[in-house]
Amino acid sequence: MVSPARRAFLFFVCMAAFCGVLSAQANRTITIRMVNTRTGLLIPTSNFLVRINHQQEVHGDWVKQNEDGTGTLTLPANTEVFSIHATYNNALDTYVNCDADKDRGSADHAPSPDRWYSPAAILTSGVVAPNNCIGKKVPEKLQLIATPGEFVFFVRQLSSREQSVE
Repeated sequence: MVSPARRAFLFFVCMAAFCGVLSAQANRTITIRMVNTRTGLLIPTSNFLVRINHQQEVHGDWVKQNEDGTGTLTLPANTEVFSIHATYNNALDTYVNCDADKDRGSADHAPSPDRWYSPAAILTSGVVAPNNCIGKKVPEKLQLIATPGEFVFFVRQLSSREQSVE
């Protein structure tokens, strides 16, 4: 027969383990800020395209638009890395992510490379993706900081030349 003290101890151990599992699942939620590469202003959109673990399948329904213009991305527990893009112009055009813009069509990289980000790194310290769409001197308005659980990335619209090629 199990004593009441031992039963209470086992109950609390089980509750702690259960709460730990719930906490781990809840921590797969990331706040996303998509920012204009020239103005530093937030670009609100609900048209996000998310891919995980280098798979081709795109998930457009994993990001929910918040009232402040940010997005809330909920990733499955098995996500090791993810990439994200967004569309505009009634989802006909895709913003250029500035973290890979300098690589576009270079000899070392594919024409439209994806940068993959670790949810663990974002949840721990936050990540601001590189802004390669501007020159070497970064204006103060574009020097952003991400808080733990926040991912900030810079985008620009396609130029008229890029639109005519596609």
